[in-house]
This record gives sequence, structure tokens and C-alpha cells, in this order.
Amino acid sequence: MDKHRPPITPGCTVLLAGFDDIPEHAFLVDEVFEDCITGTALTGPFAGEYGEPDIALVLRVLSST
Repeated sequence: MDKHRPPITPGCTVLLAGFDDIPEHAFLVDEVFEDCITGTALTGPFAGEYGEPDIALVLRVLSST
């Protein structure tokens, strides 16, 4: 998690890397764990859906709390 500046915290918005056929998308973070985050997709095909992406998919923090 050291590579993320500012740090990933609950309430922040992050940009997740694309995977499979899903493009990069914004994600609102609810909880932060060692290997994943939980929250809700804000953009993209999963907008409004809950998810638990691997923390390695976080490209950068878009806004912090």
C-alpha cells in the first residue's frame, strides 16, 4: 500500500485498473484490508454495484476524505 499517495482510506475514491473486458473505473472505498478493498463502483459497467477488488488493481487515489 506504500505506493499509493495519498493513502487509501475509507470514503476515498480510487481508480481501478481494467481487467478482463472491464475498463478502468472509479470506485468508492468502504473498507481497506491488507489485500483488498470493499466498496461501490461509481463508473463503468458495474456502476452502483458492491465489489471487493484486489488492492493491486488500485492505480491511484482520485479523491481522499
